[in-house]
Amino acid sequence: MQPFPHHYTVAAEAALEGDVLLRSDRLPPIPSAAPAEFGGPGDRWSPETLLVAAVADCFVLTFRGIAAASKLAWTSLSCEVSGTVDRVERVTKFTDLVVRARLVVPDEAAAERAGRLLAKAEETCLVTRSLSATVHLEATVEVATSV
Repeated sequence: MQPFPHHYTVAAEAALEGDVLLRSDRLPPIPSAAPAEFGGPGDRWSPETLLVAAVADCFVLTFRGIAAASKLAWTSLSCEVSGTVDRVERVTKFTDLVVRARLVVPDEAAAERAGRLLAKAEETCLVTRSLSATVHLEATVEVATSV
């Protein structure tokens, strides 16, 4: 890991109508548009879906790092995040994020520890710690079944 501070730069390009093109060095461009809820086409990544995706991605990557440092054996992790945008005191913002994580571990011995590490990933995720929205973790740990 590099020493702090870390810096990230993204450029957005747009014409009067159409997609916004998001660019960052060494990455493929991403076309973006307003979501259907805000009058957009609803078939592109939007600032709202990108933010929710960042929460899911950060949670998974944070768990992966914590699990590796803790030497936890695990088989798979899926994560679905739902975000709620609402108006609070005349300000539109994300008010609530629900992180639904499903972790599969190889044996029962790892299950209890895995639950604690999922909670630690939610508590230490850089993206969620940077937001004012309330974050709820709904975690499920399953033991892999042998065939």
